[in-house]
Amino acid sequence: MKQTFYSNGKLLITGEYTVLDGADAFALPTKYGQYLHVKKEESKSVKWTSFDADKSIWFEDTLSFSDIKEGKTESINPVTQTLVKILHTANSMNPEILLGSKGFDITTELTFPRHWGLGSSSTLINNIAQWFAIDAFILLKKSFGGSGYDIACAQNNTPIVYNVSTPTPTIKNISFKPEFTNDIYFVYLNQKQNSRSAITAYNEKKSNIIATVNQINNITQEILNTNDIKPFMELLDKHTAIMSEVLETPPVKKELFPDFTGSIKSLGAWGGDFVLAISKNNNTAAYFKQKGYPVVIPYKDMIL
Repeated sequence: MKQTFYSNGKLLITGEYTVLDGADAFALPTKYGQYLHVKKEESKSVKWTSFDADKSIWFEDTLSFSDIKEGKTESINPVTQTLVKILHTANSMNPEILLGSKGFDITTELTFPRHWGLGSSSTLINNIAQWFAIDAFILLKKSFGGSGYDIACAQNNTPIVYNVSTPTPTIKNISFKPEFTNDIYFVYLNQKQNSRSAITAYNEKKSNIIATVNQINNITQEILNTNDIKPFMELLDKHTAIMSEVLETPPVKKELFPDFTGSIKSLGAWGGDFVLAISKNNNTAAYFKQKGYPVVIPYKDMIL
């Protein structure tokens, strides 16, 4: 018998970086995500095959139960090392899955190209947590670390406001249906960012963070309450200006698209993956494609 688990991808609209310091984060689950299929085997090992969105195999290995239980592997493949670490943590939280089994044949299937930055790691962690019947937020904390907003997106099918409040994060399901969603596009910059490296850089640069968090919270609340494109764009620009100062990094619009008539906001780790672009003009997609960025996805095609 085969078990199948699925998790949504994610896009962080407001609160990037500052979510780690208690800011409310407005995030959107995507129509793209990842499947994990589990079949029982007789090998006392975990045969693992990972498929990219184009059905090509991007990772393949066999992990012994003993490696998983000990949390170490002789493999020099960083993907194998990371996977063993996650499975070791999952097993320590619920040993019954491996204890009562003779082996597994696992396949994962992404419905988005893995370099897009929509959550190949968070969807994997949430799927493994479902398989082991454990808390995905704790699994994330003990393996990758991070705020957990991406896990919240993996588990919810509506827009959310997320806060890392202790002892457990708070997740508020919200309605986000402004009249201008047809003017919103997500543009892939093809500059993959390492979220953990970006967080380290942020932690080194931030100062007076309480004031910054309060500013971001106010902007997030206003964004959720507006149904007019002009103030929405002004709020995105204000958010960008604040984070530009904190990160000591120029906004992506200034760097790459200074002639764009509208607003552009980095999503998640600055400098790569997707940006949100919004304009009153009808040629947004054409503009970015002419600039050499062919992946331009309308809101309705990206967001659940």
